[in-house]
Amino acid sequence: MNSSGIMRWFIWLSQLFYLLLLFYSQLTSSSSFNSSSPLLCSQDQSSALLQFKQLFSFSEYHYCDISYPKMESWKEGTDCCSWDGVACDSVRGDVIGLDLSCSWLNGTIPSNASLFLLPHLQRLNLAFNYFNYSQISSGFGRFAKLRYLNLSWSNFEGQVPLELSHLSQLSSLDLSGNSWVSFETSVVKRLVQNLTKLRELHLDYVNMSSVPLGSFMNFSSLVSLTLEGCRLRGSLPNDIFGLQNLRELNLGANDLIGEIPSSFSNLKALSSLSLGYNYLNGTIPLALSNLKELSYLDLQGNNLSGPIPASFGNLTKVTQIFLGYNYFTGHIPSSLSYLKDLNIIDLSRNKFQGSIPVSFGNLTKVTDIMLYDNNFTSQIPSSLSNLKYLNVIDLSYNKFEGSIPVSLGNLTKVTEIMLQYNNFTGHIPSSLSNLKDLTFIDFSHNNFEGSIPVSLGNLTKVTEITLQYNNFTGHIPSSLSNLKDLTFIDFSHNNFGGFGGKIPFLTNLTKLTAVDLSYNQLTSQMCEFQPNNSLQSLRLENNRLYGSIPNSISNLVNLRELHLSSNNLSGIVEFDKSTNLKELDTLDLSNNSLLLGIKSNSNHTFPHLRNLSMSSCNIIEFPEFLKSSKYLKYLDLSNNRIPNQIPEWMFEVVENLQFLDLHANLLQGNLPVPTSTMTAFFMSNNRLTGEIPSMICNASGLQILDISNNNLSGKIPQCLGNFGFRLSVMDLRTNNFHGTIPDTFEKGNSLATIAFNGNHLEGKLPKSFVNCTNLEVLDLGNNKINDSFPYWLEALSNLRLLVLSNNRFHGPIRNHKNKGVFFSKLQILDLSHNEFTSLLPRIYFENLEAMMISNEKAQEPQYLAAYYGNRGVYNRGNIEQPQGFYQDSIEVTVKGSKIELLRVLTIFTMIDLSSNQFQGEIPDALGRLKFLRLLNLSHNSLTGHIPSTLGNLLALEALDLSSNKLIGEIPMQLTFLTFLAMLNLSQNYLIGPIPQGKQFNTFGNESYDGNLGLCGSPLSIKCSTNEPPPTIFLEDNDSMFAEGFGWKAVLIGYGCGFLFGLVVGYVVFKTRKPQRILRLIEGEREGRVTGHINQRPTRRRS
Repeated sequence: MNSSGIMRWFIWLSQLFYLLLLFYSQLTSSSSFNSSSPLLCSQDQSSALLQFKQLFSFSEYHYCDISYPKMESWKEGTDCCSWDGVACDSVRGDVIGLDLSCSWLNGTIPSNASLFLLPHLQRLNLAFNYFNYSQISSGFGRFAKLRYLNLSWSNFEGQVPLELSHLSQLSSLDLSGNSWVSFETSVVKRLVQNLTKLRELHLDYVNMSSVPLGSFMNFSSLVSLTLEGCRLRGSLPNDIFGLQNLRELNLGANDLIGEIPSSFSNLKALSSLSLGYNYLNGTIPLALSNLKELSYLDLQGNNLSGPIPASFGNLTKVTQIFLGYNYFTGHIPSSLSYLKDLNIIDLSRNKFQGSIPVSFGNLTKVTDIMLYDNNFTSQIPSSLSNLKYLNVIDLSYNKFEGSIPVSLGNLTKVTEIMLQYNNFTGHIPSSLSNLKDLTFIDFSHNNFEGSIPVSLGNLTKVTEITLQYNNFTGHIPSSLSNLKDLTFIDFSHNNFGGFGGKIPFLTNLTKLTAVDLSYNQLTSQMCEFQPNNSLQSLRLENNRLYGSIPNSISNLVNLRELHLSSNNLSGIVEFDKSTNLKELDTLDLSNNSLLLGIKSNSNHTFPHLRNLSMSSCNIIEFPEFLKSSKYLKYLDLSNNRIPNQIPEWMFEVVENLQFLDLHANLLQGNLPVPTSTMTAFFMSNNRLTGEIPSMICNASGLQILDISNNNLSGKIPQCLGNFGFRLSVMDLRTNNFHGTIPDTFEKGNSLATIAFNGNHLEGKLPKSFVNCTNLEVLDLGNNKINDSFPYWLEALSNLRLLVLSNNRFHGPIRNHKNKGVFFSKLQILDLSHNEFTSLLPRIYFENLEAMMISNEKAQEPQYLAAYYGNRGVYNRGNIEQPQGFYQDSIEVTVKGSKIELLRVLTIFTMIDLSSNQFQGEIPDALGRLKFLRLLNLSHNSLTGHIPSTLGNLLALEALDLSSNKLIGEIPMQLTFLTFLAMLNLSQNYLIGPIPQGKQFNTFGNESYDGNLGLCGSPLSIKCSTNEPPPTIFLEDNDSMFAEGFGWKAVLIGYGCGFLFGLVVGYVVFKTRKPQRILRLIEGEREGRVTGHINQRPTRRRS
């Protein structure tokens, strides 16, 4: 470098140094000046803010994710522009912004508050505070420069002040969430006139019930209008949609009616439309497809119908569609696959059908698919495996079938899969173990089978698994012990087998709160329990667990529900001071017949016990720990061996009981009086004596009263007739009551069952029975009632079972009305063993619609029963409330022997008019009762021929016409009765050949005894050669099955229990040999313990 270059470089460096020195000088001078300069915030504004602070106390408000008392930073002598929530003009120092949202403010703002002394305020946010339901001050109208005002969710009330219309510079107003605030139409009109710069108006949940929706039509500047939950009424007017600049419109959760106007298509800028949860009807207008900017569409919760327009495929910017909870029909249009930006689609709770379009696999940005509660069918398309961002898939409550595609294992971002209540079959694919983010699985109520893949133990983020009501088998894999975050598991109602040892995950999954393995085939001893603070509900009932209940169950210190009923547990259950189940609410050990009893002492307590069931546990005394159970609501100690009288201390325990079942014990003494809180009272099948105490009528909340099968005597108290409006069952059967039935049944009662069978009651029937309009069962058999036929019972339109047998009823049976419908629901009519005369009641036969129409559509057998208690749905984490049902029973006569049906199927039908003095012919009208199962007209004086129309009774299983005066031949049409298991035509005047073939080949001589003119098999009398017995060669037709017979073809479950009945029903279905049924029933009757057990109150999970 030459000398001139060096010189230039030196000069440049000197200049740079000088500039730096000058800058430093100015900087230090400025700093010195500022340290001595006045505060930016003026004294009057600072003082106004500090005075405003004095109006409030500070208490935490939980609406905000982040909240704190901002005003606590406001200190006198400091610059208010530096205070939390305060914004100032940088030049003049005026307070122009105040954000006190989520600041814990608790107080009121009067109209003279110092807040209104801030004339330069442009932004004010007081949202999410607590202003004690004070009125919105008129002072807010003084802020002439205010552009933004937010008073949302702050507990104001009263009318919106007119002064808000003075805020002419306002561009955003938010009063949302103040549900006690209301608008007058005049105020809205002034706002529309004056707030010409308003772009955002949010009034969600403000009461606008008196404001017409059309009041907003001239708010031409609006970009966002949200009026959700404002109680708006009427239809959507066409002219409101001249708001050309509108981008967001929310009118959800109002009371709007009518159709969606096509004029919505004028809102070209609209990107968000919410009309959900109104009462809109009609179809989706095609014009909505013209909203090219639309990204959010919510029409859920209306009464909309029809298909989704195929033109919706034009809404290419839409990201979220909510159409759930409507009445839409048809298929999902494949054009929806054009919506490439779609994130969420919700079509739940509609009537859609068909399959999921394969093209749905093109919606590669979808995160949530919700199609639950529709009528979708077919299989899950494997193309869904393309949806790499899918988080939630809910296909529950449909009719999907087939197996789960293995390719669903590719959806690695899925967190929730819900497939419950469908018809899926096959195995759970092991590929689902690839879904590492999965937290919730519900495959319940399907037809899955096979075992659970061991690899599901790799889903370490899963918190809930529900697989109940399937056909799973095998062992529950021990790999589930790896699911350390698991809180809820329900594998109930499957066929899981034994563990050969311990139940694996009960010992080391420390976050479990509820486990339900009930109704399986688990065969093992109960495991030892490690200390656990989380488990609250453990259900292992209806398995094959054996051995004793381990003492270590006390380690489950927060256990609230323990269900171990219907297993093979043995030993003595000991409750002592070491049993540390202080939180126990529900304990059920019922139906463990190998238990040797309960051992407890008065020192041990379950302080929170509400529900205790120890039916069939070989108990011989009331458990001592009950002495301290002051919260007990449900107590079942039935089917034990508790003798003697109820101890005095028990009457203190039952003070708050709602349910008490002590039936089938050895109790003696007087009948205890149910408390006023009691809902169900079961004391049947004991040895109680004495009269019914009149104090029983003080139990006004009682719904079930069953004191049958005791040795009670005396008269029925008069007050039982007007006992209370809640009582639905009054069962006094098989006692020694005498006198007349009280004629005091009042209108408006709820009685569904009145059962006085097997007493010594006399006199006439009380006509006040006609006030029991809900009555379904009236059983007065086996008494001494002396009356004519109570034709006035025709008024009881719900009557299903009428038993007046073995009394002294007399005279002809004539209906009171010649027109109208009566006894249309009657399925059991037993008037046998009385003194009725004249003709059979043809007019009644013509009205018995329940015997003419099949009632067999139910998938599960249904029984006559009266429900009690809360019939709510069982919810995870909630204690099941006492509930259940009383089951009606009846005695029927077959082949002269009485059979007790402990449960009465709703499809069982019977007419028994035997042992009376009826005359005349059998009316043809009986042939219309094609679903009649038992018909007994024996031991009367009937004449004429057997009507051939009886061949129409295709469901008939027992026919007894014996001991009459019938003449002529046996109609060959009776051979059509392919379910006929018992036939008795003996002791008549029948002649001619006995029909052959079908069920007639199964009947013996006794079916025809005393008919001297009959010939042919099985009798030894041969017919003449020129009069051969007719042989019927009929095809084995299944017409009855086509009409829905299925498992219900025969007398199943009537007297032999549900499981036995199903087996018998299946045998008959396969063999078509119902003659075996009565033999099986009779065989069971011989060895069965006598006495009614009909009132067994089975608890049921809904």
